[in-house]
This record gives sequence, C-alpha cells and structure tokens, in this order.
Amino acid sequence: MKHLIVLLLLILAYPANAASLTIELDHSRTTWQTADLLKHPAAQTVQIVDDVSYKRTMTYRAVPLAALLPGLLAHNHVQAVALDGFAAELAAAPLLQQSGAQAWLAVEDPVHPWPPLATGKPSAGPFYLVWTRPQASGISPEQWPFQISTIKQLKTVAERFPALLPDPALAVNDPINQGFALFQKNCLACHRLNGAGDAQVGPDLNLPYSPTEYFGSDFLKRYIRDPQSLRHWPQAKMPAFAASVLPDADLELLVGYLKHMATRKTDAH
Repeated sequence: MKHLIVLLLLILAYPANAASLTIELDHSRTTWQTADLLKHPAAQTVQIVDDVSYKRTMTYRAVPLAALLPGLLAHNHVQAVALDGFAAELAAAPLLQQSGAQAWLAVEDPVHPWPPLATGKPSAGPFYLVWTRPQASGISPEQWPFQISTIKQLKTVAERFPALLPDPALAVNDPINQGFALFQKNCLACHRLNGAGDAQVGPDLNLPYSPTEYFGSDFLKRYIRDPQSLRHWPQAKMPAFAASVLPDADLELLVGYLKHMATRKTDAH
C-alpha cells in the first residue's frame, strides 16, 4: 500500500502536459523530455519579435536547434512533424547557421504554459521552432512549425517524391523549377501533389484536379494571398501569404509550377 501511495504521489507531481520530442538522425536517435530541454546547458531565454503564430512579441525558454542536431551537415535535410500532421520540410543549412537568422527550439514549461493560439485552441507547445532575425535569411511562416513531436533526417524532397518533379528537360534555373522550390518551402508542409508528400493537413494540389483548373489565375492568386476572402469558414487552416512573405514575382512562379504540374498528373500511390 505504501508503494502505491508513493507511485500516486509521483504521478500527481509530474506535470500532466510534459512531453517528449524524438530527434532521428542518420546515426543517432534521441528522445528529449521537457524537463531535460528546459535545463539543457545551451538553453536561454529568447525574445521573438512579431512571432508568426502569436502575432506579437513572445518570450520563450529555448535551445539553439543546432545543439540538438549533432552530426547534421549543411547539405542535409530534415522534416519537423507536428501533432496534427503538419510536416515542415527544412533544409539543414539555415537550422545550423550561427549568424543571420537563428533557429531555436522553444520548450513549453508545464508550470508556466503558453497562451492558446486562439479561443478554444491549444498553445504552440509543447515544442515550437522559432527564429531570431528571420528576415536576415528569408525565413517563411511555414518554417515555424509548432506542436512538434518529431524531427527526423530524411533525403531531399526531390529524392523522396519524384512525382513532384517538373519536366526533367527543363533547365535548373527555369521558372518552373524556381516555382517548385517555392512549393517546397510554402506548400508541402500541408499539401501533397500527385499523391506525393507526407503532409496530412490540406488536400492534394493535383489530384483529381489542380487548383489552376478550377480557379482562374487571378482568383487563385487572391486565394493564396487571403484564403478567407474567397472561402470563409471557421475551421479553415490555410494561412494568408502576404506579399512580404511571398512577393508577387514568387507567387507568379508558384502558380506557374502548379499549372505545369497539371499536365504531369501521376498518382504516386
């Protein structure tokens, strides 16, 4: 009976919303607990101005993400998977750099939880990738995944999902290939295309139809700029892509890639 009481006391003393984060690299697999990250030797208190998710200045206890990715090289690629299926594809180079924009893993303290993202919504915790000086490296909102559960090293998007690739006859610097790069950066975290991708949030953007087939070009651009302006419903998850995040020239390239892929339909499955 005494042992049972001690066990119950330990359970009650452990924060109910403490969490774990698994980091899977090619040569290592580590599972971090909330408490261990909060007391990590590299942990600092960082202030994030204009936080992408909270739309205001926020202060976090955070660890430089590079400190949690031993052995990862600049040419490598990782994916951050969120609890809701959001899968952010991230080039390793920006995550590892020490100047300009710097990546941090913000850790939610169960004793001092973060505010909800909106009424009736959870917080951005338990783990949230935030950036100091994001403008220095052109970091997009899709590179701020929150509610992260796993970070894993993978092959590049092009290697894993050939069904996403434009016509191989195109030059490397062709506008269609530039649009493909923008698609990876801004869309692939939520959407699949030709059945290819790991995201489980938004619809496929080529099957059965590309949005370029049912949206006029100008309306598609307006939809990407502000989805709620054309299709308004409370459960909508797609964020607006302001010109400061996706300039008009980039938006044109992105739509050009989608138009091109509408002629290259192939179900990856």
